Amino acid sequence: MSEPTRISLPAGDRALVDLVAPLRLDELVPSPPGTTAPWEVEIGFGKGRYLLRRCQEDPDRRFLGIEVAGKYQRLFVERARRRGLANWLALRGEALYLLSAVLPRRFATAVHVYFPDPWPKSRHQKRRSLDPETVDLVLGLLADGGRLLFATDFLEYGERVHEILTTYPGLTVIRHARWPEGPRTNYEAKYEVEGRPILRLEAVWTAGCPTLHPRGAAAVLAATWQEEET
Repeated sequence: MSEPTRISLPAGDRALVDLVAPLRLDELVPSPPGTTAPWEVEIGFGKGRYLLRRCQEDPDRRFLGIEVAGKYQRLFVERARRRGLANWLALRGEALYLLSAVLPRRFATAVHVYFPDPWPKSRHQKRRSLDPETVDLVLGLLADGGRLLFATDFLEYGERVHEILTTYPGLTVIRHARWPEGPRTNYEAKYEVEGRPILRLEAVWTAGCPTLHPRGAAAVLAATWQEEET
């Protein structure tokens, strides 16, 4: 049985049903007085290496993490609270549900997706967060000029993500050989030592981009048409 969707804050945990959707993030994690601290999101933060480091290094930014594994979400929360960090919010639950029904749109300056489960089997691919039918949920978090940062060692999936992003009108996509500061996750550090190839992408959202990927829009229209037919 999967664990219930919950939200963790520096001051404690709450059930998501107790909160209003979309979440009022600025009320949950306020900016310092007289400022508007930007938000960044990490989807699938695992043990929280990158998220925790960024919270420490960038106290003038706010960070929202999403993780489906309860033990990893709790690990990050315990470490963040122990270090007295106050600029974070952690959600435990299925990312696609949270993106579609819980989080507001266009609030983040950056979204990070590192080494996600590629769901290689055809029957599982609908669970991918970066497919034509779901990529809009991820990109929908980005404010104008916001960036999507992505990395994977599953090169077949990485090339598919690259193709999806480069065929998104108005989205600018860059490949990176490495991140400027080095590995961002435990997986990345391990794979670099092993010499495993890693595909890294950065995509910049610009004002005027369509709200649906062309192939995703076609799927939505097809589903709507079939529903009307039945």
